[in-house]
Amino acid sequence: MTSIMTNAAAMAALQTLRSIDTNLETTQSRVSSGYRVETASDNAGYWSIATTMRSDNAALSTVADALGLGAATVDTAYTALDNVIEVMSSIKAKLVAASEPGVDKEKINEEMKQLKNQLVSAAQSASFSGENWLYNTNVNELGTKQVVSSFVRGADGSVQVTTLDFDTADSVLIDTEDASRGFLTKAIDADALLPTPTGTAREYYLLDVGSVVPPTGDPIEIDNDTDTAALSDMISVVDDLISQLTDAAATLGAITSRIEMQDNFVSNLMDVIDKGVGRLVDADMNEESTRLKALQTQQQLGIQALSIANSSAEKLLTLFRE
Repeated sequence: MTSIMTNAAAMAALQTLRSIDTNLETTQSRVSSGYRVETASDNAGYWSIATTMRSDNAALSTVADALGLGAATVDTAYTALDNVIEVMSSIKAKLVAASEPGVDKEKINEEMKQLKNQLVSAAQSASFSGENWLYNTNVNELGTKQVVSSFVRGADGSVQVTTLDFDTADSVLIDTEDASRGFLTKAIDADALLPTPTGTAREYYLLDVGSVVPPTGDPIEIDNDTDTAALSDMISVVDDLISQLTDAAATLGAITSRIEMQDNFVSNLMDVIDKGVGRLVDADMNEESTRLKALQTQQQLGIQALSIANSSAEKLLTLFRE
């Protein structure tokens, strides 16, 4: 049936053209933005996952910055501690030299004073961003220091920030409040270092920085009246300090290695998350460009079909002509 009131062909052509225009608009949006899922209306599930993971990646980026700060702090402490061990080795060598007959012990002691000043300077200089793990001026102990290591999202959706912990009791060299809390300010019993202790304490300390709670025992200082037994005790104490400081430096070195590994892991993890999010929401530009050309062709054909359908009604006029 032919009707001038209802043009079924034009309606069908118009409906097809509308569908083509909608698909064309979607494809053009993907081509311009680069995203297959840009808003929640595109795909609520994928959009939600992508948004959450992007947020987590931003947190991981902050973790990477924190690791860099932590690495710098640890490196600063390690560098100063390594210098202190070298100076301590020099002090030990001076004490051994003082054991030789005929040497001027007072001149050696003057050299040792300069080396001690270097120890104080190294400890005071080991500061990064206000953090000094070798020199304590607080009433309380420095305690455990934490370096942010990662941001973790659990299977249940809970999140937490994990840290690397370091007890500064293993690194403090000088404590101006309590001398017993610093490696270089505390007293060490030379008798306890003997294979068979006699039971008579002979305590020595290396530095006196005027701590509120001063060190006990005798300072490691020599003059021409210092006997061989006292020198032997001082050498034993310094050697024990070097051993303890070496252990502390080894611990800091291990933390540095751990931070480097964690930093590499966080960097790789961020890349993997980016790739995962990309698989969910990124548009395949090869596919979209092909679809865009196809839809543009379909649009032209749709317009042509609609034009033909609209012109069919005009043919009815020929039936009424004289």
